[in-house]
Amino acid sequence: MKTYLIDIIAGARPNFMKIGPILKAWPKGGRIWYRLVHTGQHYDRAMSGNFFRQLGIPRPDVNLEVGSGSQAEQTAEIMKRYEALLAKKPADLCLVVGDVNSTMACAIVAKKMGLKVAHVEAGLRSGD
Repeated sequence: MKTYLIDIIAGARPNFMKIGPILKAWPKGGRIWYRLVHTGQHYDRAMSGNFFRQLGIPRPDVNLEVGSGSQAEQTAEIMKRYEALLAKKPADLCLVVGDVNSTMACAIVAKKMGLKVAHVEAGLRSGD
């Protein structure tokens, strides 16, 4: 029986808020596994650490450690590093949340590499 790997992308504070409930609801074991990828778009370790701790989010499996730069520089660096990760260790689907640089960059790379992309937006916190 095939197992599937889903990359869950988070890079900025609003992303952490959205992935918290997703990860909390994720069934343990089974055929669908996730790899939590932190792009490092918001890279302050103290701030990221607080969000992870407060929201009960596990430590990322991968940290692309992109850091700061202009929007173009940061987006390009995320794309380069996520592409390299997928080339080495492919996923079956890329789950992005929100509308930050990390979301756009990883979604584009995943699509270009033939992965399916799923997107979760603010409906998560609206109660709809």
